[in-house]
Amino acid sequence: MTLPGRLEPVDESWATALAIVAHPDDLEYGTSSAVARWTRQGKRVVYCLLTSGEAGIDGLDPAEAGPLREEEERASAAIVGVDVVEFLGYPDGVLLYSLQMRRDIARAVRRHRPDVVITGNYHDSWGPGTLNQADHIAAGRAVLDGVRDAGNRWVFPELADEGLPPWPVRTILVAAGPAVTHGVDVTDTFDAGVASLEAHAEYLRGLGNSPMAEPRELLESFARPVGTRLGCTFGVGFEVISF
Repeated sequence: MTLPGRLEPVDESWATALAIVAHPDDLEYGTSSAVARWTRQGKRVVYCLLTSGEAGIDGLDPAEAGPLREEEERASAAIVGVDVVEFLGYPDGVLLYSLQMRRDIARAVRRHRPDVVITGNYHDSWGPGTLNQADHIAAGRAVLDGVRDAGNRWVFPELADEGLPPWPVRTILVAAGPAVTHGVDVTDTFDAGVASLEAHAEYLRGLGNSPMAEPRELLESFARPVGTRLGCTFGVGFEVISF
C-alpha cells in the first residue's frame, strides 16, 4: 500500500522515449536529470521541440534568438546523452492547439516509434496560485491527443501514405504539474541535469536576477521535495498516463 504523500517509482522497463515540449529549456528545468539517468541505463531518448524559443530573450531579436537557442538546446541535450534534437518551427509564445499540431506530433511519434513519450505540464496551473504558461498548455494537450492519434490508422491516414504506419505508445510521462503520482530517483544524475540547464547560458543571462536564472538552487528546490516523497535525495515527479 502506498503511504500518504509517497510517490511510486516510474516503470523503467522500456527502451526508447520521445520527449515533446514547447520550448528549449522546458526539459532542463528538472526533467533532464531523469533523461540522464535513462540514457546511462542504455535507453534512447530523442527530443522534439515545437518552437525554437525565439521569443524567450527580451533583449535579443527573435531572428537571432531562435538559432542561438537551438544551438544551446543541442548542447544541453548532449550533456544528458541525447544526440537527436528536432525543431518543428511553430511560433514561440503564441502556440495554439490545432489539428496541424496533432498531426505533426503523430508524425514524429510514428517516425521515432518510442515506447514512451515525455511531455510537460498541460494543466492550467502548477498548483494553487501558480498559473501555467499558455504555450505549455497548448503543447501538452496536443501531445496527449497526437500520441493517441499516432496509434489510430483512421486518424490522419495521409501519414500512412508517407510510409508511417500507426504506432501505439505505451505510456506518456508528464513532468511536474499538479497531478504527479510517480517519481524517478535522480540523485546520481542531478549534477548532469544542472549542467544541462547551465548550457542555456544566453537564455539564463537574459533572465537577469530572476530565480529562474539560478540553476542549481532552483533545481534543488524542485528535486528535494520530490526526493523526500520518493525516499531519496533528489527526484523528478511525473504524472503517468497509460494507454
